[in-house]
Amino acid sequence: MTKNKKPLFQRFLDGVEVAGNKLPNPAILFAILALIVMVISHIAYMMGASVMKPGIGDAPDELVSAFSLLTREGVAYIFTNTVSSFVGFAPLGIILVVMLGVGVAEHVGLFSAMLRKAMLGASKKVVTIMVVFVGLFSNVASDTGYVVVIPLGAAIFYALGRHPLAGLSAAFFGVSGGFAANIILSTQDFLLTGITQQVVGYEVLPTCNWYFLFVSTFLLTALGYFITEKIIIPRLGEYQPEEGIDANISEELTAEEKKGLKYAGWYLLGITAFLLLLIIPSWAPLRNQETGSLLIEAPLMRGLVPIIMLLFLAPAIGFGIGTKKIKNSKDVVTAMTKAMQTMGSYMVLAFFAAQFINYFAVSNLGVLLSVNGAHFLQNIGFTGLPLILSFIVLTAFINIFIGSAAAKWAIMAPIFIPMFMNLGYDPTFTQLSYRIGASVTNIITPLLPYFALIVVFAQKYVKKASVGTIISLMLPYSMLALLVWSLFLIIWYFLGIPIGIGGAIHL
Repeated sequence: MTKNKKPLFQRFLDGVEVAGNKLPNPAILFAILALIVMVISHIAYMMGASVMKPGIGDAPDELVSAFSLLTREGVAYIFTNTVSSFVGFAPLGIILVVMLGVGVAEHVGLFSAMLRKAMLGASKKVVTIMVVFVGLFSNVASDTGYVVVIPLGAAIFYALGRHPLAGLSAAFFGVSGGFAANIILSTQDFLLTGITQQVVGYEVLPTCNWYFLFVSTFLLTALGYFITEKIIIPRLGEYQPEEGIDANISEELTAEEKKGLKYAGWYLLGITAFLLLLIIPSWAPLRNQETGSLLIEAPLMRGLVPIIMLLFLAPAIGFGIGTKKIKNSKDVVTAMTKAMQTMGSYMVLAFFAAQFINYFAVSNLGVLLSVNGAHFLQNIGFTGLPLILSFIVLTAFINIFIGSAAAKWAIMAPIFIPMFMNLGYDPTFTQLSYRIGASVTNIITPLLPYFALIVVFAQKYVKKASVGTIISLMLPYSMLALLVWSLFLIIWYFLGIPIGIGGAIHL
């Protein structure tokens, strides 16, 4: 009678999805959360909640108090900052600019043709590995992986006849759940070590965590593959395309599409050569004009979004010309316009999400939570591995409420680095422990600035998908990544292997 009963964990995930999807429309949910933050901020203000936020480097400690959004000053802030909160919402500009190129590629059919040529006939298991790995690698380009890799992960799985939400979840785990790990340095290495350096007062190399994070890339790729194949795909089952979704993506390439791909290749080669001219020479405008660096304070790192837009737009135009879907400049503008039209629902979501995230930030609730959590961990008397594991778990919890890894580290580093140094731990090891916790819960928090976008991507294939759908998909990744990555750190700790160039476990 119970032979076909779902395993307990699967029933738990189903319950999470059902409960989550009973919540209001995501846009309304963010509006409700914004109201809740307003009320809590006023309660904290009335209670006189405040903390002493440690300064970094020579900066003095700062008294941070709860800011009420329901006082006269708070209400004035809401009305005078509504527009700037929306316009300044970090993901909005990135997404809209990249979509100018991605939208044209989708409109002319470039993605469909590329996926059929590259993926059909390939081993499905190898594809899963590649989707996770590319997601992990994408953090070298900061947040653009959210806009590019995640929808492509869904499209690749769909092209292979697999459930697209499985591809979306695998890519989302790589892009966000394993955000700290990569085989090369990313912008986060420079941001976080810069804060660590200010706290300790001596040079800390950006490579200080690289050995551990390099190996972690392969560990998380294997973990992402296992979770996707053994938990997510069996739970989702066979995908049945909904009305309006093309189910014939597996057809052979036409002669025009083959010609279009050749044109796309030439256009991509041309735009790549042009961009390299702006990057490689010593006089290149995208280098730091004083140091020549391509990474530190370089226009290249701040200009990645338009570069990625061009890398999609150029081959899309070439493909459109080759297939005769683009005959003149008006066709390009029409494709861009249609891409912007598809972003309408996301922009509504983004408006309310921006208000909620801004209210939470200005209320100082995140700082109060972080500092009080840190003091709690200081006072419970843990040492050694229990302290390290508790620190990772605390960071993972705080990460649900404060998305920015650099912002959290700026709050926590002045507390935890001296605390861990007194116990004999090197600051680079404290930073590494922090990076694990600051990654694994990105994928289950609606406070992630890109979470609303992931919901929109999912709704392309499953119209009823909502916040609960995404959280239930990503919860296994988050839980197992926290467990496995932490255990891996413990093994590394006992082996005593250096954690990076200029990094160590013990002082």
